[in-house]
Amino acid sequence: MAEQQQKKKQLHLGAFMRPVSLHTGAWRYPGSYPDANFNFQHLKSFAQKLEAAKFDAFFMADHLAVLNMPIEALRRSQTVTSFEPFTLLSSLAAVTERIGLVATASTTYEQPYHIARRFASLDHLSGGRAGWNVVTTGNPDSSRNFGQEEHMEHGDRYARAREFYDVVTGLWDSFADDAFVRDVESGIFFNPERMHVLDHHGPSLDVKGPLNIARPPQGWPVIVQAGQSEPGRQLAAETAEVVFCAPRDLEAGKAFFKDVKGRLAAVGRDRDDIKLLPAAFIVIGDTVEEAQAKRLKVDSLVHYESSIASLSVALGFDASNLDPDGPLPTDLPETNASKTSREGAIKLAATEGLTVRQLAQRYGGYSGLAFVGTVETISDEMEQWLVQEGSDGFNIVLPFLPQGLDDVADRLIPELQRRGIFRKDYEGTTLRDHLGLKRPKNKFFA
Repeated sequence: MAEQQQKKKQLHLGAFMRPVSLHTGAWRYPGSYPDANFNFQHLKSFAQKLEAAKFDAFFMADHLAVLNMPIEALRRSQTVTSFEPFTLLSSLAAVTERIGLVATASTTYEQPYHIARRFASLDHLSGGRAGWNVVTTGNPDSSRNFGQEEHMEHGDRYARAREFYDVVTGLWDSFADDAFVRDVESGIFFNPERMHVLDHHGPSLDVKGPLNIARPPQGWPVIVQAGQSEPGRQLAAETAEVVFCAPRDLEAGKAFFKDVKGRLAAVGRDRDDIKLLPAAFIVIGDTVEEAQAKRLKVDSLVHYESSIASLSVALGFDASNLDPDGPLPTDLPETNASKTSREGAIKLAATEGLTVRQLAQRYGGYSGLAFVGTVETISDEMEQWLVQEGSDGFNIVLPFLPQGLDDVADRLIPELQRRGIFRKDYEGTTLRDHLGLKRPKNKFFA
């Protein structure tokens, strides 16, 4: 019986798009589409391919500023131009039917009424497939695009995010599910007794409400969160339904899994109320050696100007003046950028004894968890993570497109399906259905 239950456990898979690959060299890889990041026809074909492979979701990362790196590096970056998430995902909703559509939106530089309205609209337009990746924005340069000279302090950003979440979810619950009676004979369009005025007054936000849109099909779009700092983990335990994380190996994944899921009981939630999906960079070959050669090839396409700039972004200061062939200094300047990225870089350098140049090469390509091998070896690793509670699945980072996507969809997915650890078809129509998440009750109406 225990063995049967174990076999029934299923991987959940997202595609981590930006809106294509996170790898700096991906657009230069032989056979790739150099303009894929900003070409809707390509993006449409990618989303449809992912849907045919039965992925849970298409996840779009986003930035509110051009990445804070020197122009010598920026000129080599495909991320300098990218579609606004809601516009792109609304367009993709019209050309897909089942795959979830997750957009990134900031709690620091947005207003909750706007966020609530946009995600509710996307959920309605897509038939219940929207997800909100809640971010506090780590790039200090974003502040200057919103009339602020200084970036909000890390702790203050998370405090605002917690209040922001309460406001947005409260706005989504402005109307009961049965509020819109649309009685043609009487002329009553909705029942006022089934409308709630939020009237929120808090430390950071004042929002009257109600939201001028019906409750979303999913109740609430799925809440996604990615912070791994202590405030980020607690925010995830209290609010998130999916956590995108970045453990570097299985042991780190198991520790993160245990920590976050262990916090749920204290906030009145069950272990299955949250899915943990580490980012995983996947490169497939007919042999392990061929896959490794592909990885080396795409890594080789990252110029040092780009790699040192990527490391600078991770550390939160200009690292170009550091000795490239020396160790990473221990007395690094303080920063108000993402603490998760900074601590990860420092730990990686210390653990593996990397020089600044070697560390930069990692960050210029892809520095996180990677599965590089055959479909059999990669399936073994993914199954091990699932069974040993290192994750509930993965947010897959593609090395280059379209070839990397074709390898995953046409070769890896069938092997996972053969093993019985990934769906052969969607069992429901909404993102909550795909992830096995409950539809939240309305806060104000039975």
